[in-house]
Amino acid sequence: MAAKTLMIQGTGSSVGKSLVTAALCRVFTRKGLRVLPYKSQNMSNNAAATAEGGEIGRAQAIQAAACRAAPRVDMNPILLKPEADARSQVVLLGRPYKTLRASEYRHEKERLWAAATGALDRLRAEADLVIIEGAGSPAEINLRADEIVNMAVARYASSPVILVGDIDTGGVFAQFVGTLALLEEDERALVKGLVINKFRGDPSLLAPGITELERIGGKPVLGVVPWIRGLGLAEEDGAALEIKAGRARLSPGAPHGVDIAVIRLPRISNFDDFDALGLETGVSVRFVGMAAELGRPDAVILPGTKSTIDDLCWLKETGLELGVRWLSRLGTPVLGICGGFQMLGETIEDELGVEGAPRIERGLGLLPLRTAFTREKRVVRRRGRVATGLPGALSMAAGAAVQGYEIHAGISEVRCPGLFTLEDEGAGTADGVLDGAVSADGKTLGTYLHGLFDLPNFRRAWLSSIGWTIDGSATAGGTRLDDARDAALDRLADAVADAIDMDTLCRIVGIDTQPPPREGAR
Repeated sequence: MAAKTLMIQGTGSSVGKSLVTAALCRVFTRKGLRVLPYKSQNMSNNAAATAEGGEIGRAQAIQAAACRAAPRVDMNPILLKPEADARSQVVLLGRPYKTLRASEYRHEKERLWAAATGALDRLRAEADLVIIEGAGSPAEINLRADEIVNMAVARYASSPVILVGDIDTGGVFAQFVGTLALLEEDERALVKGLVINKFRGDPSLLAPGITELERIGGKPVLGVVPWIRGLGLAEEDGAALEIKAGRARLSPGAPHGVDIAVIRLPRISNFDDFDALGLETGVSVRFVGMAAELGRPDAVILPGTKSTIDDLCWLKETGLELGVRWLSRLGTPVLGICGGFQMLGETIEDELGVEGAPRIERGLGLLPLRTAFTREKRVVRRRGRVATGLPGALSMAAGAAVQGYEIHAGISEVRCPGLFTLEDEGAGTADGVLDGAVSADGKTLGTYLHGLFDLPNFRRAWLSSIGWTIDGSATAGGTRLDDARDAALDRLADAVADAIDMDTLCRIVGIDTQPPPREGAR
């Protein structure tokens, strides 16, 4: 029997669909159900690597963790990775398919829809409940004929829909009423309830508005979810960095804190690499998009990017390249990850035109390496250890475990010591291969490994190398990012379960609200 389904749609982008979906994944998993997440089509450069070597959106990887399940490509069969304002790489079932302009995308609908429904069918065949996330708004009437992510999916799965609205941005009642008014009659019938999200204050003050909303919209409000601070779960959309830009998160009163400037590249990817740094007291991470914002940080990080050469050219045009090189000459540590690692080298060669027109671009010249792009993209989960013989405070982590993943095109020829010894997960090899590069003075580092800070030993060694000192209140061994995220998912689930009428939601889904009988009971 196919699994039951529940679909979470929103009145617009960034209303909190992903987190509400993750919360309900954990809530229903804790009820003893086999729950799996699904989003037919996602647009994000913040991707996760699956065990089978595919890419999915970071939000679906977080939702899989909420279900205590391994992420897999069926959970997000179509991933759009923007390369320009109107052009995206289409990742289909985890693998690069085509690069398409927005105007070309609809011509691929038949194949994409077949892949999307096939993935959903496979998930439903093995789960008790599939919780489906929509994208943007279902009321984009100009896109209705070709959409494959909102009401088209709800119709296909005959799924009840819960509509989420963001009250923090204002106008939430108009969002709900307007969305419902623009839906077709059969679509409106699938909407079984409304959830108001991101509320700050006393929910009782909303009572008159909720009563009127239910009267006008004809749908029950299932709950008001409060604004939840400090979850630390990965952001999916790079637009969130616009809000964080230039803001420090240094713990008050921390005498030995460090200021880390992450360059906010136009096509930045996998920026959740830096979430783990926030687990340590006295660490400020700020995203910098202009040379004037750079200042004199304790370290600079060049992150991953979907378009390495274009973003390298942007770095030069904005003056940030000169700023980073100037800081490096002054002895400021510089770290490059994935595309940022490639930028730190001498040249990047794209003779095959993988990222556009064939070209060769000069890098920052801070590491002795050259990169050549290939058509094949490497997507793999990796694990290993910190290399031995690293200079300074980095030597504290020699032999420490690291884990993460690679998502990149290009092969780098490195002419200096490596940073990690890594092997592919599941490879079972006794000896790994060197990854990354370390300058002679140990100040400049680069690696292809996303997630390098997730485990505490290397994270703390690198922070110590840039001047951070552990304080007395810090956890002795440090915190793993996976453990922090798991605790955050429990806190999120508790808050959402307390805010929503779960008995009504269970009836909407068709799930027994009674707990399972104890073993041996009659």
